[in-house]
Amino acid sequence: MKMVTAIIKPFKLDDVREALSDMGVQGITVTEVKGFGRQKGHTELYRGAEYVVDFLPKVKVEAAVADDVVDQLIEAISKAANTGKIGDGKIFVTGLEQVVRIRTGESGPEAL
Repeated sequence: MKMVTAIIKPFKLDDVREALSDMGVQGITVTEVKGFGRQKGHTELYRGAEYVVDFLPKVKVEAAVADDVVDQLIEAISKAANTGKIGDGKIFVTGLEQVVRIRTGESGPEAL
């Protein structure tokens, strides 16, 4: 089992959610986050004053999936979130030692 975490641009969330739904992913967690990578933020003008926006708004999408669908999931997220411009985001894959469904007590892949 793996936890796939994608940091994407906010306006791409619907496209990614739809791609994951089409794949059969049953549940995702979405969090609004802020951060920066190579973009290093940008400057904006507000009421005549220039200021630096260090942290850009992003969306973190997390999905716990079985090992055999990880590559498909990465491909689906990459295609759906890609704009071809800087700041499209990143995908992280980490291992899950155990998963437990609280309601039924199921554990392991059955709990996904």
